[in-house]
Amino acid sequence: MPHPITQAPFGQLANGDAITQFTLANANGLVAKIIDFGGIVTELHAPDRDGRFADVVLGFDTLAPYQGDSPYFGALIGRYGNRIAKGRFTLDGREYVLATNDGEHHLHGGAGGFHKRKWQAGVEGDSLRLAYRSPDGEEGYPGNLDVLATYLLNDDNELVVRLRAVSDRPTPVNLTQHSYFNLAGEGDVLDHLLSIDADSFLPIDAGAIPLGMLSPVTGTPFDFRTPRPIGERVGQPDKQLRHGSGYDHNFVLNKPDGTGQGRAMRRAAHVLDPGSGRVLELFTEEPGLQFYSGNFLDGSLTGKGRSYGLRSGFCLEPQHFPDAPNRPRFPNVILRPGQVYETESRFRFSVERGARVDAARTQA
Repeated sequence: MPHPITQAPFGQLANGDAITQFTLANANGLVAKIIDFGGIVTELHAPDRDGRFADVVLGFDTLAPYQGDSPYFGALIGRYGNRIAKGRFTLDGREYVLATNDGEHHLHGGAGGFHKRKWQAGVEGDSLRLAYRSPDGEEGYPGNLDVLATYLLNDDNELVVRLRAVSDRPTPVNLTQHSYFNLAGEGDVLDHLLSIDADSFLPIDAGAIPLGMLSPVTGTPFDFRTPRPIGERVGQPDKQLRHGSGYDHNFVLNKPDGTGQGRAMRRAAHVLDPGSGRVLELFTEEPGLQFYSGNFLDGSLTGKGRSYGLRSGFCLEPQHFPDAPNRPRFPNVILRPGQVYETESRFRFSVERGARVDAARTQA
């Protein structure tokens, strides 16, 4: 039986707009809290193997830090998740210039991306629906883009994220969800055992822009086809790890039959915290997955009674590929009038009930 979604105030914007926090709960006691500023998941409480609940996402207690220099904690990202080189692309013979907010590059929709916007919220049964119209020219993008995001916390312990968009002009669209997870609820994530169903990844240059080719993970620190601790190889003297200051790369997800990229719901990643037994599985229709190991968290941000130090959280961002508007060989990201952009991802929580697993630990 669906649990009613409850609401509570979560601060006010400078223009006087009130921000609301919505609480979703399921029959098993899981709780997700989401605000209509940035579509941000502020809290997500899941049990360990002994039934003890902890908040497993990084975030803040109040609105103000999310309005400041927050590293996209919990937010919906758009119009374009990840980077577009030099903030420029050519579409149908015309060059477009975007806002640059990552050195000379465009990152996560720009400084005024969807993570900094108030969304129009509505409750439909046990789903939270968030709508936003991105106007023509916002952050340099062409066309009016109407976006609908739906959050659902079901009794399979899945936080389901559905994203839909339509546009009145051709425009790049690559939406994603950007929560930082820590399945222990404290400390760092170096012991977390990660597997990613990807035979290849996209190498990047020193500015974190893909070089254009797909590279096999075999024999590299990027081989997570069997579970490996996040911290085991993150400090190795590898050129790609140096470019990302750790893991900050797009993995090219395999199809269920192992033939390569493609649109089909599949399990993209599995993460186990050996100490608590908490497990996170990501299922997605997207062809890529950005794995980020919290490389730029430095302890300067605090929230919910915690200090967010180096690698105190990790991100699994289902997406199309970075810089795809400039890479015709990458999967298409151009949404045209009359087309509908739709994608779904599921973050499933469970527990490993066996004996605690020992993980190799490398401080990095």
